[in-house]
Amino acid sequence: MTLYLKNNTFIIFLIALITAVIFIPFIGNCPLFDWDEVNFAECAREMLVTGNYSHVQLNFRPFWEKPPLFIWLQAASMNIFGVNEFAARFPNAICSIVSLVVLFNIGNKFHSQKFGIIWSLLYASCLLPHLYFKSGLIDPWFNLFIFLSIYNCLQFINNPNGKKEIVNALLAGLFLGAAVLTKGPAAILIVGITLLAHFIWTKQLKLLLSKPLLIFAGTTLFVSTSWFIIEWLKGNQSIITEFIDYQVRLFKTEDSDHGGTFFYHFIVLLIGCFPASLIFIAAYLNYSTLTPYQKQFRKIFICLFWAVLLIFSFVQTKIVHYSSLCYFPLTFVATIGIVQNFERLKFNTILKIIYWLVTAIFAIALILVGFIDQLKPWLLNSGLIQDEFAIQNLQADVKWTGFESLIALLFLLGAVFVFIAVKKHKIKLLFYGMVFNLLFIYTTIAVIIPKVELYSQHAAIEFYKACSKHDFYVETHGFKSYAYIFYSNLGPEDYSDPEQIKAINKTLDGLEEQGQSRLTGFALANMFFLENSPIKKPAFIVSKSSHEAELSQKPDLKKLYSKNGFCFFVKMPAK
Repeated sequence: MTLYLKNNTFIIFLIALITAVIFIPFIGNCPLFDWDEVNFAECAREMLVTGNYSHVQLNFRPFWEKPPLFIWLQAASMNIFGVNEFAARFPNAICSIVSLVVLFNIGNKFHSQKFGIIWSLLYASCLLPHLYFKSGLIDPWFNLFIFLSIYNCLQFINNPNGKKEIVNALLAGLFLGAAVLTKGPAAILIVGITLLAHFIWTKQLKLLLSKPLLIFAGTTLFVSTSWFIIEWLKGNQSIITEFIDYQVRLFKTEDSDHGGTFFYHFIVLLIGCFPASLIFIAAYLNYSTLTPYQKQFRKIFICLFWAVLLIFSFVQTKIVHYSSLCYFPLTFVATIGIVQNFERLKFNTILKIIYWLVTAIFAIALILVGFIDQLKPWLLNSGLIQDEFAIQNLQADVKWTGFESLIALLFLLGAVFVFIAVKKHKIKLLFYGMVFNLLFIYTTIAVIIPKVELYSQHAAIEFYKACSKHDFYVETHGFKSYAYIFYSNLGPEDYSDPEQIKAINKTLDGLEEQGQSRLTGFALANMFFLENSPIKKPAFIVSKSSHEAELSQKPDLKKLYSKNGFCFFVKMPAK
């Protein structure tokens, strides 16, 4: 298949336009999901409410777990579009455009226009990369900054005495510093391990003391510490200790019960990047026709892949998006197999079994989801679901037409085309497969995910939105959430009662003595105050059904109603 146009600008414009059409529409058609999505959006909302853009806040208290760069992007978006789901997710829609244009440009320089186009399309047609571009999570920008930093490092490593090595070193430091200001120092760890592994692999350890690398390190330090230094000079010295404590806790403990097996992220990548993940495995050792520069290019991204995968496999906290930086090198290696060695690319017996097993699981799940109403009575009575909260979630009134199952056909067509393309070495069929996979993901996100949200959290979100119209306290009991703050439109005044502050600080002192963070214990302390102390305005307490009996025993709390696993209580102020 021949693919070449003289005008790269036209291709870039076309990629940007198509990407915008794919990733911008419908991003606001579903409420933000607890915890991470709504957590970041709430931090941005509090910037708007208080007018304080200097540092990140949560519960209108300093929140040092995350630096501010991504929150600033969301706050800017909310200033334009209002405080809503579209605004919270819009920065990542823009990131999708930037990312796919970057992949085309780098792929074009690495090999050809064809390589750049296939890399961009392959990346966009994988489930998890596509999904995160339509989310309000930090990771798409964090990953892009690290990827650009690694790429610019490669440029000065490959040409240490060239004309642009200083510029590349400065850019590498700028992007890595931006990554730190987006999510934290894990960016430096990832890039540091990647570069060290690359130097050892290529026997270039002498470059550790090269001028470009020192400039890169200095620029990274300057950019990444700039905001921290400003906050320190303003008197917010606790930023350093709180921030470091949080990062250490993520590596040493299972944060908020997010644990998992060592191979958690291997499985996530296999399924979440299907079928690119299988092509990656098939192409991993087949790269003999690359030029020396291309081999070095490939080596640094292989180092990036394994650095990210192993770091977050050892980290005790296991969350799906922690390995999302692997999507860049994974699709890159897969694209090498497609463009450079497609005639020799093949799935062995084991890969064929895995391929059709994953295909079958996806297809069956998609077919069944359209008939969930018919399956619901059996699921509720079968005993297969042991979690009472999940059982009550499933009782939500959600309308399914049955036509949703047709989305499975898009997925199956994509899987069949890709498999035949690899088997018969027909690259045109591979394009068809990626396009069908893209349509499958797009349709799933637009049609199925909003209905799934109706089961999982919608009853609570609906209640929080109703509370936003009144001057009430709102808090959760027995489960962690940020949605009630965002959707109830709480303000600083909801945390300003002197007696409330006194009671909260007393509880936090006790929690701190037990080894808990004051920051993470704030919501718990506020809940204790609202449930057990005199209040000046109505307080609504939201719990899961597992805590209903406990709350029903409190004489000051009156149950309003239960819905889909959530129970809603009210406490009125004393007359």
